Amino acid sequence: MNVLETKEAPGAIGPYSQGFEVNGVVYTSGQIPVDPADGQVPEGIEAQAEQSCKNVGAILKAAGTSFEKVFKTTCFLADMADFGAFNEVYAKYFISKPARSCVAVKTLPKGVLCEIEAIAVK
Repeated sequence: MNVLETKEAPGAIGPYSQGFEVNGVVYTSGQIPVDPADGQVPEGIEAQAEQSCKNVGAILKAAGTSFEKVFKTTCFLADMADFGAFNEVYAKYFISKPARSCVAVKTLPKGVLCEIEAIAVK
């Protein structure tokens, strides 16, 4: 097992890793829309979805893979009314159209609007 860590994505805010690579499969932890450069969270679902996708992409890159190799995601939304706007941003990144679960949750860390985790092959 290889622990994944990159400064291009926000550091873990709890007792977990950004991701793991196990037998050629990459598992990212859920990525919230924190900008790793300044720790800020952008306003609005589109900007937050964009930053969450960028954070997932940074971990995938650190693992030696990419969005094209993602085969499963799990997405969490604070409000299902944001589903359409979230999907528009998500579709720009997850071009392989991976299998996906998307659920609404009561709250997310730091009060963000979305979180994305991914599983990919190398």
